[in-house]
Amino acid sequence: MADIFREIDEDLARDRAEKLWQRFQTPIIALAILIVIAAGAWRTYDHYRIKEAEEAGARFQAAAQLSREGKLKEAENALGDIAKSGPAGYALLAKFRAAADMAMTDAEGAVKIYDIIAADTGAEAGFRELAKIRAAVLRVDQADAGELQRRLEPMAQAGQTYRNTAREMLGVAALKRNDFDAASKWLDMIVTDANAPAEIRQRAEALLGLVAGGKK
Repeated sequence: MADIFREIDEDLARDRAEKLWQRFQTPIIALAILIVIAAGAWRTYDHYRIKEAEEAGARFQAAAQLSREGKLKEAENALGDIAKSGPAGYALLAKFRAAADMAMTDAEGAVKIYDIIAADTGAEAGFRELAKIRAAVLRVDQADAGELQRRLEPMAQAGQTYRNTAREMLGVAALKRNDFDAASKWLDMIVTDANAPAEIRQRAEALLGLVAGGKK
C-alpha cells in the first residue's frame, strides 16, 4: 500500500513540475541566456580593462624614460596624452609626474597642475592632500601670508596627513616676516605632536630657538 501512495505522490510531483515548466519555461530560458551574455560581456570588459591598463603602464614608463633622458618636452606631451585618455590611476600618475617635471622650469605651471589635482573630487583624498602640499611648497617663497594661510592652515589641523609639514612651512614663513607669535604657535604644535616625524620635530625645536632670540 505504501508503494502505491509513493507512486501517486511522485506522479503528482511530476505533473506539477511539468505544469510549472510549461508556464515558466520562456522566462527561465531568457534568464539563462541573459546570464550567459552577462558573463561573456564581463569577461570581455575585464580583458579590455587589463589590456588598457597594461598599455597605459607601458606608455607611462616610456614617458618617464623620456623625462630621465632630459627630453622634457617629449615627456610633457606623452604625459599629457596619458592624463587625457589613460585609465584613472595612470592619468593621475601622469599629472603628478608632469607637475614634478614642470616644477624644474615653470613652478607656476606646476602649481596649476597640482591645484587641478587637489580640486578633483574623483581622486582619493590622500592624493589630493599630496597635491596641495606640493603646490604649497612651490609657492612658499613667493606667496603672501594670506595665500599661505588659505593653502596650508586647513592641512595643519589635527588629524590631517601632512599637518606637520604644513605647520613647519607656516612657522618658517611667519619667522621670515618676523611674526614670532605665529611662528611659535605653529612650531609648538609640531613639538607637542607625539606623532610628528623626528626630523621635523628637530627642525621645529631649532627654529623655536630662533623665535626666542627674535623675541628678545
